[in-house]
Amino acid sequence: MVPAPVGFHCPSCVAEARRALPPTRTSVGAVASRHPRRATTVLIGVNTVAYVATVLSSDRLLAQYGLLGVAVADGEWWRLLTAPFLHGNLAHVGLNMLALWILGSAVEPALGRARFLTVYGLSALGGTTASYLVGNPLVLSVGASGAVFGLLGALLVVLRRLNRDVSGVLVLLAVNLVLGFVVPNIDWRAHLGGLVVGVLVTAAFVYPPRAARATVGWVVSAATLGALAWAAALRTDQILALLT
Repeated sequence: MVPAPVGFHCPSCVAEARRALPPTRTSVGAVASRHPRRATTVLIGVNTVAYVATVLSSDRLLAQYGLLGVAVADGEWWRLLTAPFLHGNLAHVGLNMLALWILGSAVEPALGRARFLTVYGLSALGGTTASYLVGNPLVLSVGASGAVFGLLGALLVVLRRLNRDVSGVLVLLAVNLVLGFVVPNIDWRAHLGGLVVGVLVTAAFVYPPRAARATVGWVVSAATLGALAWAAALRTDQILALLT
């Protein structure tokens, strides 16, 4: 029996009553989870395992699955998806995973797991696509920073939607954007691409009226994916024309 304010209830009755209750939702409409940071933890684990695998393979995986424009144009399109899970050195993966934990711990509970993973994945793809579009096709690029910038943009949108102070996030964003331009070997294109996609998709998930919020969010997510694929196809044609 389960203790109650008045007497005791049978477990099956309690379970049935819980199922009948509407799900608890966050302040921006996501269904609250008992494990609100699970996706963040899994993503950190995947990135960490991928880094260990690259070390054990003497960085061969970086060459095979990192973003290299000429290879993408030659048909190895999966590099746009795999590059955000690869990192060049321990400091690179460590800083990105620290940022992922901090931002994910704030964004995932607010958006919910499915929408969080959608924002993360599209931001990562937005970062690699932006790098592919305007970067040097002969230079290798890897890292989760595009997705991290997407989460930073998502946090900015969520806080703004809740009328919270966003000055600290804006300062952090400005500093990191500037560093991308002044510090060598940082792909600022991926940062900007991830940021733009993260802001756009998150806004679609949290700003529409509650009744239309899910529909608008998923439609915008699908449209964003289609736009990124279209842009990558155009860039592929351009690179192939230059090589012939």
